[in-house]
Amino acid sequence: MKIIAMIPARYSASRFPGKLMKDLGGKPVILRTYEAALNTNLFTDVFIVTDSDIIFETIENAGGKAIMSKIVHECGSDRIAEAVENIEADIVINVQGDEPFIDAISLSKLIAVFKQDTKKEIDLASLKVQITNKEDIENPNNVKVITDINNLAIYFSRSVIPYYRDKDKPVKYYKHKGVYAFRKQALIDFYNNPMTPLEAAEKIEAIRYQEIGKKIKMVETDVEAVGIDTPEDLEKAIEFLKSKK
Repeated sequence: MKIIAMIPARYSASRFPGKLMKDLGGKPVILRTYEAALNTNLFTDVFIVTDSDIIFETIENAGGKAIMSKIVHECGSDRIAEAVENIEADIVINVQGDEPFIDAISLSKLIAVFKQDTKKEIDLASLKVQITNKEDIENPNNVKVITDINNLAIYFSRSVIPYYRDKDKPVKYYKHKGVYAFRKQALIDFYNNPMTPLEAAEKIEAIRYQEIGKKIKMVETDVEAVGIDTPEDLEKAIEFLKSKK
């Protein structure tokens, strides 16, 4: 089974423009992420997929592998699908470019889904983490996911799901972490279908996979990523990196 990692890397970001090229302990954030993916030893190959000349050149100059996106894309899946179309691979892992401290254990769990899926019934695997704080649960920036008894995703939403009507019944809430493992064909099918109605309403790309009939297996993790969305996050990441030395 050939397993590759694709790291979509846009230079522009509404909350923190150019964040992937910010310095993190002597190296740009995106290079830290690329090297961390390589160091997991989980992948046959690792690629950066970018729309930015400066990111492309940074990775190439460091001896890494980078692919320039040909066109503007709405989401990471589109960017990866374009790049992977002519690359030989069975499973494609989408690693977030702004999460330089990669959780190799969780990625291993995603890969295990496909190794165990001998009938090839699962199209995607992704991560979820339990959230208990009311503010986190109600925050529309946190995408929530509900699953069936086999941990197949039923729906993703920025709203609070499930709705807690009967307050004396226990209920758990899970946040969707945007780390995906795809069968290559699922990516290509996603790319060849236009944005779907519910996806457009919620602005959640995972929903398009569901609307075109793909099965998504959710894997629970208790590891919260150290993502970089704001200058404050970068400062935290710098301190976290220092603590690891």
